[in-house]
Amino acid sequence: MTQPTGDALQAPDDQLELKVLARLYGEPVLQLPLDLYIPPDALEVFLESFEGPLDLLLYLIRKQNFNILDIPMAEVTRQYLAYVEQLREHNLELAAEYLLMAAMLIDIKSRMLLPVRKADTGEEVEDPRAELARRLLEYERIKQGAQQIDQLPQIGRDFLAARVLLDQTVSVQLPDVQLPDLRNAWADVLRRARLTQHHRISREELSVREFMTTVLRALQHRRFAEFQELFEPGRGVPVAVVTFIALLELARESLVEITQAEAYAPIYVRLAYRPS
Repeated sequence: MTQPTGDALQAPDDQLELKVLARLYGEPVLQLPLDLYIPPDALEVFLESFEGPLDLLLYLIRKQNFNILDIPMAEVTRQYLAYVEQLREHNLELAAEYLLMAAMLIDIKSRMLLPVRKADTGEEVEDPRAELARRLLEYERIKQGAQQIDQLPQIGRDFLAARVLLDQTVSVQLPDVQLPDLRNAWADVLRRARLTQHHRISREELSVREFMTTVLRALQHRRFAEFQELFEPGRGVPVAVVTFIALLELARESLVEITQAEAYAPIYVRLAYRPS
């Protein structure tokens, strides 16, 4: 007589497991009680939740790897209407905004069935799906940005703020004044006293016309003179400023020409050429 194999011994247990409807306190329930009452709300079908019509459309397109710039309207519209039909059976108020998008999809689908006509200006007519694709791409960018922000650590969700109890009682403690501190304070008073001394400043009168003549004499027998050569730094800043103003006046009156061979090259000054 043949002995039953391991599979044969396991088969009755598998068949028994298929008949188990539920488990109550670990014990299998093979038959529903005759007086069992199931409220209608318990049989409610839960659909995938979406943030709105654009979220649903984007889900259908990305799930099937459709090109968002070349949407197959017939297939997408069919799947969208199937979802809206299920939604209407359970929540009519929530389905209102989805129905508006459904009407838009049907409108785009019907426009694509019509023959394409060129505009009066001869330009190509815009694809009926262009506006929908633009809205979907913009919504997708915003959604991805929101997901990236949501991934950032948030207080209360990813970490808790550390709180430390500090003793706010403060005792007034006066500093000890040492001899070096007094010496440094006295030295600071003397330094500030020297800074506030009165000085008599004499005003030097410089003539722009006189310096214009000086520049013209310096250029009289030279083809070019480098810009820096016309200044005398040893005479101080006022003389340099007046010399510069004299150069500007000579250039304005077209008596001298200021040239430069290229960017960042030395600047040269020469007498303006006047045809005889």
